[in-house]
Amino acid sequence: MAKITYKIRFWFETFFRSCTRQFRMVLADAGVMLFFLALPLAYPVVYTLIYNPEVVREIPIAIVDNSRTAESRHLARMIDATENASVAGYAASLAEARKWAMERKVYAVIVIPGDYAKKLGRHEQAVLPTYCDMGLMIRYRNLLFALTDVTLQLGADIRAEAIDNIPAGALLAEVTEKSVDTQAFMLGNPTQGFASFIMTGLVILILQQSMVLGVMMLGGGSTERRRKNSGIDPLEINGPMSASVLGRALCVVTIYAPLTVYILHYVPLMFHLPMFGSPWQYLPLALPFLFASAFLGMMLRPLVSERESSFLVFVFTSVIFLFLSGLTWPRSAMSPLWHAVSSIVPASWGMQGFIGINSNAGTLELASEPYMWLWGLAALYFIIAVIVEKLCIRHDLRRYGK
Repeated sequence: MAKITYKIRFWFETFFRSCTRQFRMVLADAGVMLFFLALPLAYPVVYTLIYNPEVVREIPIAIVDNSRTAESRHLARMIDATENASVAGYAASLAEARKWAMERKVYAVIVIPGDYAKKLGRHEQAVLPTYCDMGLMIRYRNLLFALTDVTLQLGADIRAEAIDNIPAGALLAEVTEKSVDTQAFMLGNPTQGFASFIMTGLVILILQQSMVLGVMMLGGGSTERRRKNSGIDPLEINGPMSASVLGRALCVVTIYAPLTVYILHYVPLMFHLPMFGSPWQYLPLALPFLFASAFLGMMLRPLVSERESSFLVFVFTSVIFLFLSGLTWPRSAMSPLWHAVSSIVPASWGMQGFIGINSNAGTLELASEPYMWLWGLAALYFIIAVIVEKLCIRHDLRRYGK
């Protein structure tokens, strides 16, 4: 019994000593402090400022008016009056308009056909060929919205004008035919702003990657000390590896706890981003996410032989994790292989849970799947991190030991 008590006490001593030693190492390391604090504090603010204003307005377009009638001029004025488009000029031909597009003077060309006014007069459908620069989807989307609004308004005006000439019986049939319509509600992003869309997920990736970078820098520093001291790190606490790994992870999670509150709660408040969820619902989701991210950094330690190597891993994994997160492409549309790979990235589940709670006014109960996945990843990465740490110590002893 005394032996068991001693082992338990020794385990907790190692745990607390590893945690406090890690705190002192982090505070004494200017490089790690820079990435632990500067990235989470500055990146969300800088990115949000870049994406303000959130929507693209007054997109310059060219019009090729082959009709040259009062109706075509009225159409051009209606397009120019929308908040999303601005008529930059009238081209004499499609070739001239496309030259303007190549010179980036305009980003879309609208061709009004010669029979436009005649077709409107005969109540026939008129087609407006539109050439749009697809280099940026948000421009195309806003131009499409502008043209849709204009065509719907024109259609309503034409129907209103035609009603005066419809007999009473036919008018009833017309009203009955048009009695069903749709009404759109933009859930989670009522302004359809780009920052409101991108930042809610990007801040989760910033938290993960800055933490992974800092943890890997600490691991690289330990490897450098072993290289100089015959395979032994003089700053390492001797004891159960599970206690050492968990203690060091707790140190990092403690540092990131206030940063997480700042990023997930106060940054959206500062920039008036949509917030529909309660902090008491989405902040508990951060605990398994932070532990999983810390253990992920420790698990990737074999990739870092020195502190500077962590930057290469950071740059390489950031782009991959962004694509796998589901922020730029839905995970449900990924192939089974890449969907499985994305499932082992903490940021994927962190984004899904946070967006579901904060943007769609969900609850932690409704986000139970990402919540349980994050705890599962934290447990899995903890076990792997313990094994990896032991293997790294043995490897360094064999390689650098005298």
